[in-house]
Amino acid sequence: MFETFSDLTEALEKELERLHYTLETRRYYRRVWRHIATFLEEQGAMQFTEGLGLRFLEARYDYPVLEETGQLTQSIINIGRVVRMLGDFQQHGSILRRYYKQRQLLQTSLFDAVLEAYSHACRERYSRVTQDHYRKSAEKFLSFLESQKITDVTQITARHCRTYLDTWMGYQPKTVEQQLCGLRSFLRYVYQSGQHDRDLSSTLPSVRVARQARIPSAWTPDQVKQVLDVIDRGNPTGKRDYAMILLVARLGLRSMDVKHLQLEHLHWADNRIEFVASKTGQLLTLPLLPDVGWAIIDYLKHGRPQVDSPYVFLRHLAPLEPFGDDDHLHQVLEKYRHMAHVPLPPQRKRGFHALRHTLATALLCQDTALPVIAEVLGHADVDSTAIYLKVDVDHLRACAVDPEAVLHP
Repeated sequence: MFETFSDLTEALEKELERLHYTLETRRYYRRVWRHIATFLEEQGAMQFTEGLGLRFLEARYDYPVLEETGQLTQSIINIGRVVRMLGDFQQHGSILRRYYKQRQLLQTSLFDAVLEAYSHACRERYSRVTQDHYRKSAEKFLSFLESQKITDVTQITARHCRTYLDTWMGYQPKTVEQQLCGLRSFLRYVYQSGQHDRDLSSTLPSVRVARQARIPSAWTPDQVKQVLDVIDRGNPTGKRDYAMILLVARLGLRSMDVKHLQLEHLHWADNRIEFVASKTGQLLTLPLLPDVGWAIIDYLKHGRPQVDSPYVFLRHLAPLEPFGDDDHLHQVLEKYRHMAHVPLPPQRKRGFHALRHTLATALLCQDTALPVIAEVLGHADVDSTAIYLKVDVDHLRACAVDPEAVLHP
């Protein structure tokens, strides 16, 4: 698409300007581009490729080694993002990996209106988590259309949908499946609402993801204990983080429900927590275990900012408000994992959801019935819980058949 690296960066800067990136940010990009241009010249290359970009990161910053050892600085991470953006824009003519939460994504009022109407329709049909996911999927798709000079939903064609799906190549099948679900929902909406004369959702491919294909990414109980033990509970942030991590590790709350937990959900008189789960929309009642209860009390009395908010857990830097829906609290757990020197293989999950997996696995090893585990985790379907059977090696071993006994009874 672009004959030279200069052509690529010139077009990319125009797109950055269209998306209202600040002059200071664009100057930062130019500085990084100059370093890359010098590297390309040394390599005798006229055009940029993402492969050359990765070689630039390796030669100049030793990026792969620092990434593997967890020593990447924020400045080097930012340069890596510049390289990925160049690769995305060269391939798709669109900026794909952006900080969606930090700026207005859509640039046209017409698409803004379409998105708001679609969001309203979602509120009448889906749970809050699904609403948020579908809205973000639609917003990303509409933003991509804007980058392709599409200004009205009536102009959308099956080719645009396929081109957009190409931008998700290389992602995990589950991630692609989730994006497809959101896109199908949006395309059905614009058809059913009379904004398009064709239901383009039927043109989308399907991604087959076996629900039981993946083994849950569970930690060991010792690893969870190491993380909890390293938290400094003598300061407000440590008190908050300890209570949040304990809620997930001991009761299996989703990170979304931890962020949405309100003071009225804590029923101290009968030692229970009761709230409507964000993902399923079902009422969930859990025991307020002593260690969890005391951790929350310690935070409320000695750590929580004295502000008028119904939410239990708040940010400790201005603005003093609840964590945003886009914040999955991954950085909180990673901070203490590094402090505790807990090693995890590259394929092992590192977020709060891994602690849910750990709890489910531990309950299963204690012969807890699947329906009980499903109730604790807030699963609407016990089949969602059955995936943990694959990590219960002792019980699986008991199911093994002796070939000799079968062949020679």
